[in-house]
Amino acid sequence: MRRLASAAVALLLALGLLATVAIWVLNLRGEAPVDSTGKASGDAQQIARGAYLARLGNCAACHTRAGGAPYAGGRAIDTPFGAVYASNLTPDVQTGLGGWSPDAFWRALHHGRSADGRLLYPAFPYPAYTHITRADADALFDYLQSLPAVRQTTPAPALRFPYNTQAALAVWRALYFRPGRERPAPETPVQRGAYLAQALGHCAACHSPRDALGGPLRGEALGGAIVPGEYWWAPSLHSSAQAGMANWSEQDIATLLTSGTSAKAGVSGPMAEVVFHSLQHLRPEDALALAAWLRALPQQPPRPERTASVATAPVLERGAQLYANHCAECHQDEGQGRSGAFPALAGNRAVTMAEPLNLIQITLHGGYLPATAGNPRPYGMPPFRQTLADGDIAAVLSYIRQAWGNQAGRVDAIAVHRVRERTRY
Repeated sequence: MRRLASAAVALLLALGLLATVAIWVLNLRGEAPVDSTGKASGDAQQIARGAYLARLGNCAACHTRAGGAPYAGGRAIDTPFGAVYASNLTPDVQTGLGGWSPDAFWRALHHGRSADGRLLYPAFPYPAYTHITRADADALFDYLQSLPAVRQTTPAPALRFPYNTQAALAVWRALYFRPGRERPAPETPVQRGAYLAQALGHCAACHSPRDALGGPLRGEALGGAIVPGEYWWAPSLHSSAQAGMANWSEQDIATLLTSGTSAKAGVSGPMAEVVFHSLQHLRPEDALALAAWLRALPQQPPRPERTASVATAPVLERGAQLYANHCAECHQDEGQGRSGAFPALAGNRAVTMAEPLNLIQITLHGGYLPATAGNPRPYGMPPFRQTLADGDIAAVLSYIRQAWGNQAGRVDAIAVHRVRERTRY
């Protein structure tokens, strides 16, 4: 019996050792020695190119805290496992990238490893940035090295155990991360759009669902998900019932991406921030390339959903009255909206989508298009958080989702309460 127990322990130890070696090997695959002596080129054209790429990657939005110096870090990035703080990207030697080389920066983007060898948390979206070309990485580095140096220490991550350990990170990477391969230069607009979206734009970071460990679900890329830390729904780009655009013109898509509004839709919430900070700066050819890629995405039929529960007659009557009192002046009696000002609600897929989370968010906190060069003075919707109770918001949204021939389920007061409690700004 003792021999059997000893053999079992030895077997477990051997398996543990093999697993450790496998994880170690998987975390080092594709990495080459880093030249720590290289410097930024200082070339003005390269810096200008890097500034544009930084806009496309929306780097400043995460790496600038409220009221702080641009790119100096310190902003908290909320995750299901705790908060991670964005790092200082300015060329300060002690707290930023001043002591980094182009090779070290490339390794951070391509392999998710810091200059000192530490594994980086995937809140920094290196699973997307691993697809950035070396030429673009070098241009980004040149731009960041041209910024004013700001001495600002990045706070330590506030993650729960064991997620705050390098061992847990190594296991996560072994399960989910594969370094990208150098790809040829894009030759078609669709290929260019795919590169912008999948690498610099890291669209999948928001639009793809994840499992309990934060890893992407296989076969579900861009299929719609709750935005980590934001509690908004990033709709599926593969579904015409959500944000699929296969039947849009490329110009309509490009207009939406760069101005935040078009004849077909408008953006709000986290996407409005992306348009404001990043996409409105797209060059026309890149906006059309992204549009071509979005149009080319395979579209999937709407998934079978739970039978839509219809609100009771008293709830709909209450919702109709609330709509008349608070909404009809802008959105009109039949939900047709006002062209160029307030969106139509009748037939609006943001209204009829199975997931009502964004509707609840907009009603509670207001709906605001981004101010852009193409739409410098956008119309907005006031918040009703202090005006309407949870039951009122549920009733008016249920009415909007079921009036004018819309076929969508009712909204429960408990769903409104949940959003209210999770978004106490």
